[in-house]
Amino acid sequence: MKRLKQRCLLLLKLTAVLASLWMISMLSHPKIGWHPTYILRYSWLEYEDADGSPESVCDCSAILQGDMEAVEQAKLLTITKDFKKSVQIPDEYYIHATKDCGNFKSSRKYLTFPLSQEEEEFPLAYSMVVHHKVQNFERLLRAIYAPQNIYCVHMDNKSEPSVVSAIRGITSCFPNVFMVSQAVNVVYAAWPRVQADLNCMTDLYNASTRWKYFINLCGQDFPLKTNLEIVQALRSLKGSNSLESEKMPPEKKWRVSNAHQIVDGQIQAAGRAKMPPPFNLPIVSGNAYIVVNRGYIRSVLEDNRIQALIEWAKDTYSPDEFLWATIQRMPGVPGSLWPNPKYDMTDINAIARLVKWQWHEGPLGSMQAVYPECHGTHVRAICVYGAGDLQWMLNQHHLFANKFDTDIDPIAIYCLEKYLRQKALAELH
Repeated sequence: MKRLKQRCLLLLKLTAVLASLWMISMLSHPKIGWHPTYILRYSWLEYEDADGSPESVCDCSAILQGDMEAVEQAKLLTITKDFKKSVQIPDEYYIHATKDCGNFKSSRKYLTFPLSQEEEEFPLAYSMVVHHKVQNFERLLRAIYAPQNIYCVHMDNKSEPSVVSAIRGITSCFPNVFMVSQAVNVVYAAWPRVQADLNCMTDLYNASTRWKYFINLCGQDFPLKTNLEIVQALRSLKGSNSLESEKMPPEKKWRVSNAHQIVDGQIQAAGRAKMPPPFNLPIVSGNAYIVVNRGYIRSVLEDNRIQALIEWAKDTYSPDEFLWATIQRMPGVPGSLWPNPKYDMTDINAIARLVKWQWHEGPLGSMQAVYPECHGTHVRAICVYGAGDLQWMLNQHHLFANKFDTDIDPIAIYCLEKYLRQKALAELH
């Protein structure tokens, strides 16, 4: 009897300790409610094989661990006609499904609440420039969506009507996702590609004063990190920006020394030389994708030097591959770097975007290769990732990767989005 009483007292003490810990947790996270059953209550937000997705026949765990047998099986599936047809979601599905937004968000398992106080207090702003492949866009949006963030979607004016209707339907289901106020006809390697992001920058800057960092995306990007990991990476920047910005290689200087124009929807040389850039600004090389603080965006919209640079850049070739990088090296721009070459940053060192260029690939162990060979295919010398690229990609520090395509390898996207969702929910512990 005495031993039983001791056990009862011990159990009561243990219960009291657990209750105290729960109360401390509740006080630490008052907006979420971190009850011990929280994880179980939200386990339905995980992407499960039982959801009926055709890609679930693959072993994502083995693929992510680099199991070559699982990777080869995935490769075989992606070239099978019946499988490729089964994974495609037509535009009409989204047009119809978004007529009931509640059911759409629930069935597609969107996260409709902040997963942590840290994320809630550090909202992000996204520009998303898209023109086709609604399924790619929707899966990207679902992967990065959080109610505290804000999203501007730029639809190319040339997009098919079904694409426009589907994406308008999707954006209409979320109060913090909106279509850009002024869309343009995007032309590859020409000024309108920059203008699309500029228009979203303006809308995002005016829509909210709360967001901390701006990230621009295209429809074939996908995150490599959870929202919490992205927030933590941006916090660690301590107000600085992260984007490619380095000396302009000689073979690219013609892009900014010769004037260009758009003719019949294509960019071509105008047959005349350009004047030097304003204020003798040193033009540096970069790419279209950036991770920058709110102050950088304010400078883009308000700094007279940058406004002059923008006007000068409008008749250059591929201005998105030098404009943001050059602004990043202008003294006085928040988070910028000094223009001295010692501060040059490559795309590998920046966290903005992981891109595999065909001419930098090489066999495993090669001292000359920047990264291993592409497991997918190449479009304009850029790797469209396959499932076999995932293990390597997830070991990189970049926040996003480009390119993904459900038409080429839907398994790569499926396994990545499943991994990220499981990790995001595991972070609730």
